Amino acid sequence: MISWTRSKTKVETIGLIGCGRMGVCMLEAMLKGGFKVVAYDVFPEATQRAAAMGADLTDNPKELAQVVDMVLLSLPGPLQIRDVLFGENGVAYGLGKGKVVVDTSTVDPKTTRENAERLEEATASAYLDCPILGRPSATGKWMLPTGGSQDALEYVKQVLLTFAANAVSVGGHGAGNALKLLNQMMFTCINAVSSEVMAIAEYVGVDPQMFYNTVASSSAATVSGLFREVGKCILNHDYNHPAFTVDLLIKDTKLALQMAKDSDAPSFLAGYAHMYNELAHANGHGNEDTSAVYKVFAKQFEKEST
Repeated sequence: MISWTRSKTKVETIGLIGCGRMGVCMLEAMLKGGFKVVAYDVFPEATQRAAAMGADLTDNPKELAQVVDMVLLSLPGPLQIRDVLFGENGVAYGLGKGKVVVDTSTVDPKTTRENAERLEEATASAYLDCPILGRPSATGKWMLPTGGSQDALEYVKQVLLTFAANAVSVGGHGAGNALKLLNQMMFTCINAVSSEVMAIAEYVGVDPQMFYNTVASSSAATVSGLFREVGKCILNHDYNHPAFTVDLLIKDTKLALQMAKDSDAPSFLAGYAHMYNELAHANGHGNEDTSAVYKVFAKQFEKEST
């Protein structure tokens, strides 16, 4: 593995690949922070939105990599990342020595380690896995657990702190991804049990609204921000304005469960909760908020009319 040495004193121009929901949050913050941003997205409407916000555009990832000091990735999954990095006109073919690629996507540690080794050896640039702990509504408050070179992290931190509260080194390549996937296993379990108890409440004689109001406003150790969000969506039957979709949770949890299995530490609780995510998808709720898992429990408890 190469020893990374920065190419410039500080980052001035940032390349953003992936201008979706999280990408535009980062873009807006970086522009407000005074940075020049060059953007690319495979979807024209996303590219046009980035341009309207003030970003410059390029025709492909290779051209983008040639004109920036660091590359920020915000992509759906492992396949898209590999294609952007090593596909035709990929980042690897335009990246100069001493630059940094920061991947904020949620992927498995193995993918990151492979990408990092290949990119760093080919370009003498640094690769950081830097997934986001936080939702779009909490931009500016995000935590970024980061795997890879601490020196490279310090170099790009001024950029990361335009949209995050902190970015911390948690280990070598893939460590940030591993931490994020463990968090997503917790997400799956909390989402499932929150949905289940909301469905059970009325069957044990407790009004769901009363249950939610009482618990959510208490200092009980069981209360979380996720419970508050999930419960509110359920009570308002608001599943079509997702903070995070069922299908995205399925993607993340699958990666997490496979990571655990590959490490000979298989998850049982998250694996069981994940089945309800899959049932929600099978019942047509994949593009709805994760709170739509409630519908699976509610349907399960329905009594047949006689």
